[in-house]
Amino acid sequence: MAVWEGKKYKMEKSEGFDDYMKALGVGMVLRKLGNSISPTVELVKNGDEYTFNTLSTFKNTTIKFKLGEEFDEETVDGRMVKSVCTLDGNKLIHEQKGEKPTTIVREFSATDLTATMTAGNAKCVRYYKVV
Repeated sequence: MAVWEGKKYKMEKSEGFDDYMKALGVGMVLRKLGNSISPTVELVKNGDEYTFNTLSTFKNTTIKFKLGEEFDEETVDGRMVKSVCTLDGNKLIHEQKGEKPTTIVREFSATDLTATMTAGNAKCVRYYKVV
């Protein structure tokens, strides 16, 4: 069983998120909102399909995917992208291809999740703890 199975992770700390959102062209109002919320996330595996849920007071999002298969995704800020997710040990690597390509690497442990998000020169690291 993977370390993340059956767990939910709540964000405790975020570094560089405003710059990351700016790099994606997110407007000030949405950036303020994004900076004010602490989402809870979970990764669920069902056969060969994965579901990644993000829950917050602002908006809940769900993506479903199979490893290595491209899928259409609408990001939280409303961009339409083509995404591919792969798993490397306890790292979920999420590549978003669109007008502004983004890579999100989520590294899971039994107690923590670290998400490193990169868009252009902007890098954001978000830290989560199991709840």
